[in-house]
Amino acid sequence: MLKKDARKLYREKRMQLTARERDKLDDLLLIRMQTAPIPFIQTLLSYWPIAASHEPATQLFSDFLSLANPSLAVCYPRTDFKNHTMEAILTTDDTTFIQKENNLFEPDAQTVIAPEQLDMIFVPLLIFDKAGYRAGFGKGFYDRYLACCRPDCIKIGFSYFEPVERLEDRHEFDVPLNLCITPEQVYVF
Repeated sequence: MLKKDARKLYREKRMQLTARERDKLDDLLLIRMQTAPIPFIQTLLSYWPIAASHEPATQLFSDFLSLANPSLAVCYPRTDFKNHTMEAILTTDDTTFIQKENNLFEPDAQTVIAPEQLDMIFVPLLIFDKAGYRAGFGKGFYDRYLACCRPDCIKIGFSYFEPVERLEDRHEFDVPLNLCITPEQVYVF
């Protein structure tokens, strides 16, 4: 399946899910995450789910990791659409978030954490394949950013749907996930 076809199909499938169905799926994702082979981490880059896109409730997953490790440093991305770049911004319980372009909520904070300092990154996606490659939203922000991270940084995705067999139009700069969690199982790549 081509990424553009996968994006269209799975965006439509996700938009058909009711709020109640998404809540149930988010609970199942959290239960599956609790069984995933996740090591102790000190820094996490999460992202604020876009409600209008019916994204999984990533705050449930980052809260779970924070409960297991109260000293966990949690960052959120700040994007620059002019230069197609992003950076990780350290947050606290007091950090406020501001709605920016494309319904993105970004932290109103200034402490930038270098990509090399991150232990885990939650990577947004619409669908993934059985090799851990994903169809994101097509802008390339995450693939460019992930290329700057340490090789041992854990890249994890959350999907309401099981993987497609193969995304055929992978690019040499696409960075695969290490884990993807669905309501049915944990995929390790």
